[in-house]
Amino acid sequence: MFDRILVPLDGSDHSMKAFDCAVQIAKKFSGKITLLHVYSASVEPVFLPEPTALGAPSVPLLTSAEASKVVEAAKRAGKRILDDGEERVKAGKVVSEKILVEGHPVEEIVREAREHGFDLIVIGARGVSHFREILLGSVTDGVIHHVECPVLVVK
Repeated sequence: MFDRILVPLDGSDHSMKAFDCAVQIAKKFSGKITLLHVYSASVEPVFLPEPTALGAPSVPLLTSAEASKVVEAAKRAGKRILDDGEERVKAGKVVSEKILVEGHPVEEIVREAREHGFDLIVIGARGVSHFREILLGSVTDGVIHHVECPVLVVK
């Protein structure tokens, strides 16, 4: 019934509770878990006017090298989250794979679900987003409304 289970992880308590639930479901149905982390580190240059002279060229807040470091740090953090999840899945004796992608979380989760035909998505009610909705996190809400497969939301 639930052979292929997608588990988006962001490192939050809710996503880890969803992860634990997904492992139990995978064990019960002999399913495979795919751990997905979406990092969104799009750093666009923001320019401030030079304070000393009117009409002088703008000065970037971040150089391209600094922006690159921000993206790499987000990627490394995502890899650590997935590696931790993979170790925990192995301890539970469940087959798993990891996917690390850059992009918008809702779009990437929905894309993965559609392209790979998952039977179930197990997702935390809220993540680490700065935007909090009253009942559900904005990513969870977006996923629920745009996928065809069942979604289990874990609080």
